[in-house]
Amino acid sequence: MIEFLAVFRSRSQAIDCNARLKAAGVPVNLINTPREANIGCGLSIKVPQNMLERVKFLVRQGNYSAFYGFYRMQTAYGRTTFGKIG
Repeated sequence: MIEFLAVFRSRSQAIDCNARLKAAGVPVNLINTPREANIGCGLSIKVPQNMLERVKFLVRQGNYSAFYGFYRMQTAYGRTTFGKIG
């Protein structure tokens, strides 16, 4: 299964961004960043694959100083891998 995460270094900015995305009608979820990622503040926003480009645009507009980046998370056969995406 492939999922996309927007990762932040600040919990407050992750929470703020999550609220802004929901207000814009994007069905996102605030989740704990998986330990395997070893990045960020502990909170990430799970982004639906079909909304990724819209979320990228909205996050750029928010100008979040603590935004760490977008990551692709893939789980297969009990193993989770991460990779930063553009």
